[in-house]
Amino acid sequence: MSFHSKRSSQIQPFHVMRLLARARELEAQGRDIVHMEVGEPDFETPQPVIDAAQAVIATGEMFYTPATGLAALKQKLSAHYQQTYQAEIDPKRIVITPGSSGALLLSLACVVEPGKNILMADPGYPCNRNFSYFLNGEVRAINVDETTNYQLTADLIEQHWDENTVGVIIASPSNPTGTLVSTEQLKAMVKLVDSKDGVIFMDEIYHGLVYAEQNAYSILNFTDNAFVINSFSKFYGMTGWRVGWCVVPEDYLTYVDNFAQNIFLAAPTPAQHAALAAFEPQTQNILQQRCQAFKQRRDFLLPALRELGFQIKSEPQGAFYIYADCSDLTDDSEQLCEQLLEQVGVAITPGMDFGNNRYKQHVRFAYTTSIERLKIGVERIAGFL
Repeated sequence: MSFHSKRSSQIQPFHVMRLLARARELEAQGRDIVHMEVGEPDFETPQPVIDAAQAVIATGEMFYTPATGLAALKQKLSAHYQQTYQAEIDPKRIVITPGSSGALLLSLACVVEPGKNILMADPGYPCNRNFSYFLNGEVRAINVDETTNYQLTADLIEQHWDENTVGVIIASPSNPTGTLVSTEQLKAMVKLVDSKDGVIFMDEIYHGLVYAEQNAYSILNFTDNAFVINSFSKFYGMTGWRVGWCVVPEDYLTYVDNFAQNIFLAAPTPAQHAALAAFEPQTQNILQQRCQAFKQRRDFLLPALRELGFQIKSEPQGAFYIYADCSDLTDDSEQLCEQLLEQVGVAITPGMDFGNNRYKQHVRFAYTTSIERLKIGVERIAGFL
């Protein structure tokens, strides 16, 4: 074999994608599969967004935008932060990217290099650690559990920070657990990381999909020194359009602009114009109705899974996931996922996709399908058990 880089073997695939591919094979054979594995909303893109894209495509003016994004979209997002969080954000600090993955890559590239490490929670979204590896950095995964609502805390960050740590990734609501960081804890983490001259990378891509009774807040309410990652994929239902954004601390703007010019050039022009319509009142009404539908799905699935014998020790307050302890049912979550798919046609995600922290004892359910389909899935799992 020819030479291959360290990252070639260090970055692992999504294991759930193998299950998804197998699910598609079974469907092609005529099997009915209940999909609770992939974190993609089942709702179609809101019609006003589609209409906006079609209108701009019809003009034929599909030219590059500036590397940091369409000025009108940056203005819309600035107004969104003012209206939703009462946070004053200069539009020039907002960089439009090819999905939230593009935003995270550009942000991490500002500080990650060989010998430096990033702190993050385990379990957590796998791309977070893989992007650090891609940049030849290191990861210090911190085990979290129900005692901290599956979130990092200032104490945990203090315990694991060392001389090579340059930042920490925080997600609220989180994937795979759907839990939130409290306002008090977030303030404490901001204060601690600032004292260490570190950087917070704040994953807010599930904002808008929060079901708890609490006021909306962003880390931007407490600091201007965090990279804030967001996307039009989850709440806005625009997964395939590949458009996200990052709010960048002012000191890093030039670097992010340079990186974007060289790596992406710009986010897709039609998607950026389409995203403008995401903030229209008609679209927002559609999205709020969908948010309520997700809440209803959670409220059905949560007790149903507990009745089946799954332990949910920290209830999801947002996103569209339930992270369940399956140790009373199996000692191998991957095997359980494969058996459920092959034997009864239910696809869920094994814990191994989200880290090494008791991964064989956990699975993730995504309630990204209708209650009717969720009911069928629960009945099939009950029959299997």
